[in-house]
Amino acid sequence: MFYSLIDWLIDMTNIPVLRFPQFGFAQVLDILIIAGILYLILRWIKRTHAWVLIRGIALVLVLRIIATVFDLITLGWLLEHAFTVGLIALVVLFQPELRKVLEQMGRGQYLASFKIESGEQKVYASDETIDEIVKAAKAMSDVATGALIVVEHSIDLGEQERSGIPIDAQVSSQLLLNIFEKNTPLHDGAVIIRNNRIAAAKCILPLTGESIDSALGTRHRAAVGMTEVSDARVVVVSEETGTMSVAIDGQLTRGVSEAQMREMLIFGAPVAKPRFALFKKSKSKKKGGSK
Repeated sequence: MFYSLIDWLIDMTNIPVLRFPQFGFAQVLDILIIAGILYLILRWIKRTHAWVLIRGIALVLVLRIIATVFDLITLGWLLEHAFTVGLIALVVLFQPELRKVLEQMGRGQYLASFKIESGEQKVYASDETIDEIVKAAKAMSDVATGALIVVEHSIDLGEQERSGIPIDAQVSSQLLLNIFEKNTPLHDGAVIIRNNRIAAAKCILPLTGESIDSALGTRHRAAVGMTEVSDARVVVVSEETGTMSVAIDGQLTRGVSEAQMREMLIFGAPVAKPRFALFKKSKSKKKGGSK
C-alpha cells in the first residue's frame, strides 16, 4: 500500500527517483521565475475570495490520495475526471480576476508586486473610524435614511469598488450623512471603507442567494451577500424602519445598538450567536410581524 502511494506520487510529479540534476545559471533562473509566478499567484489568491475554493481543491486531492492508497477504483475514476473538468471550471469562475491580472501585466502595474513593502501594518479600521461610522448610522437611523457601509478587511474588494464612484476621503459622519442623503447622486449603493478612508460610493454588491426574511430589502441581501464572499463587515440602516443591522460572515444581526455595532465592527460577530442566527432571527421577526 505504501509503495503504491510512492509510485503514484512519482507518476504524478514525473520526478526521477534519486536523481539530482546539476545546477547552472539556467536552472537558477528557472527556479526564480517559477518562484516569482507562485508568489504572484499566492498574492492574488490572498487578495480575492479565491482562498475559499482552495480548501475544496485540497479536499479533492486528499480524496484522490485515499482512493489511490486503498484501490478505490470508482472513486479514483470520478475524481480523476472531476479534476480535469475542474481546471476548466476554475478558469471560467475566475475569468474577471484573470482578465484583471492580464491587464495589469500588460500595463506593467503588476511589477509593483515585487517591491519590498514598508513595515507599516494594514489597519482595517481605527477606533476613530468606527466611532464615525456608528455616529453616522445612529443619525441616519433616527430619520430612517437608508445606508450600506462596507468595512474592508483582508480580502480586497477592488471589484466592487470599481463598480462605484471613487472618493478617497477621510471617514467622517458628516460625509457619510451627505452621501446617503435621500435624492443625492451617491445615496444608492454601498460605501466601501478601506484603511480608514472612504474608497468609493455607489458601489454594487453581490446579493445573497440564501432565503432571508421577506421583510428585508435589497440592502440587507447585499450586506449578507458581501460577507459571504469576503471577510468584510457591513453596516445596514433600513430605509423603512430605521433599524440598524450588522452583517458578518454571512450572518445578519438586526436591531443592534450603538455599543453592539461598535463591538461587532471591532471584534466580529458575538461568540454567543448561533451559526445560523440569520435564519432563526428572520423567522422570529416574521412571527412577531415586525420589520
